[in-house]
Amino acid sequence: KVIMNTSLMKELADVAKDVALQQGILMRIQETPNSSELVTYAPFTLFPTPVPKAVFLQALAVQTHYNTLVDKISQDPDFLEEALASTIAVDDFTGRLFRIHQQILKEGRSQSIVLGLNRSDYMLDQRNNGLSSLKQIEINTFAASFGGLSSRTPDVHRQILKMAGRLEESQRILDNDPAAGLARAVAKAWELYGSERAVVMFLVEESQRNIFDQRYIEYELWKRNIPTKRKRFDDVCEKGSLDQDKRLFVDGQEVAVVYFRNGYMPQNYPSEKTWEARLMMERSLAVKCPDISTHLAGTKKVQQVLAKPGVLEKFFPDKPQVVEQIRATFAGLYTLDIGPEGDKTVAMALAAPDQFVLKPQREGGGNNIYGSEICQVLQGVKESTERTAYILMDKIHPAPVQNCLLRRDAPLQISNCLSELGVFGVYVRQGKDTVMNDCVGHLLRTKSSEHSDGGVAAGVAVLDNPLLV
Repeated sequence: KVIMNTSLMKELADVAKDVALQQGILMRIQETPNSSELVTYAPFTLFPTPVPKAVFLQALAVQTHYNTLVDKISQDPDFLEEALASTIAVDDFTGRLFRIHQQILKEGRSQSIVLGLNRSDYMLDQRNNGLSSLKQIEINTFAASFGGLSSRTPDVHRQILKMAGRLEESQRILDNDPAAGLARAVAKAWELYGSERAVVMFLVEESQRNIFDQRYIEYELWKRNIPTKRKRFDDVCEKGSLDQDKRLFVDGQEVAVVYFRNGYMPQNYPSEKTWEARLMMERSLAVKCPDISTHLAGTKKVQQVLAKPGVLEKFFPDKPQVVEQIRATFAGLYTLDIGPEGDKTVAMALAAPDQFVLKPQREGGGNNIYGSEICQVLQGVKESTERTAYILMDKIHPAPVQNCLLRRDAPLQISNCLSELGVFGVYVRQGKDTVMNDCVGHLLRTKSSEHSDGGVAAGVAVLDNPLLV
């Protein structure tokens, strides 16, 4: 419990904000996202959040298996086609991605080097008897963010705990440097590509409030003398081309690695030109992070299909202990496909909507549907194939913890909070050989318990650190 007098809390909050600014835990200001002069601290918690050591270590231990799983799925076109068949029939965005995937399969992949930077997100289910079980919310195979800023937050909480007279706890805040680990994998892919002049291209949005998070990965690459460039879809449309060897050039520079930080939402593709640019990059010799099949492997529908009995065994036929480790983290996931099984899911959700979350095939936070809204949506689509654009998942029940969320212009107050733990994984494969497969750090995000959905970039969650207990 946080029991604290207001003046001490205010003093600690002022110091915490200064330390965050000193450490470079920064975002551009919402009103002026394109101004490089105006920045503020990225929102964060005043105190670290207690996390049971056993479940934290469980999340780290399973990450390399998740890396392997995502990579295996991306290499299994039959599985992807079968898993996504009902979804692509009704979800236009996933359908377009799938058509690019089919075209690449038909032409043959130009590049045998695969680079994966992903983040698996979990919550702790703590509803009964005080036990915590780790449940996966989703795996992000595309533009998994906050590896940069979360590399800088441990020092803030160490300082605050010391000033609050909690020296022993301050020493239990773990070092964490996902930015270095993510950059190490990008660097490996760049090396394998084998051209010193070629650049790592960060494909980014028009205006990027969260630019500093990406910059930390860029700086880690520059430390290794690996050149990086930030480009937008428009730049690729206007100045991008493939030569006869399918090498990708943008603005006259050869691109060794395309690191997608943009392109996971329908609104990222405002015109046909943007889709053509995506296809050109996918066809190219550049290493894509993620490539199109890995992008599809991260969809909610694939997540739901993996939870069916016997499916994980296909990917790990002789490793029952790996299957067990992965399956232990699955929450209940249910299909909405047309047929008796999907009908059962609809009935179950309508009978007890508060026990579930309805998820569309979208990334980036703020898309999920809860409570009475589930009934509204399902009543509208329950008889039609449109329902297959969604999956249903058990709602996780973490125990709320009191903390104080520090945000620009927000009042200083203690609120009940819920946290989500993300674990960063990286892998590099060349042909059949796995060259790298590592867990490279973690991210704890915390939000006030009145918000159901949303990440840091969506303005709901804030950065945090685990205090292992």
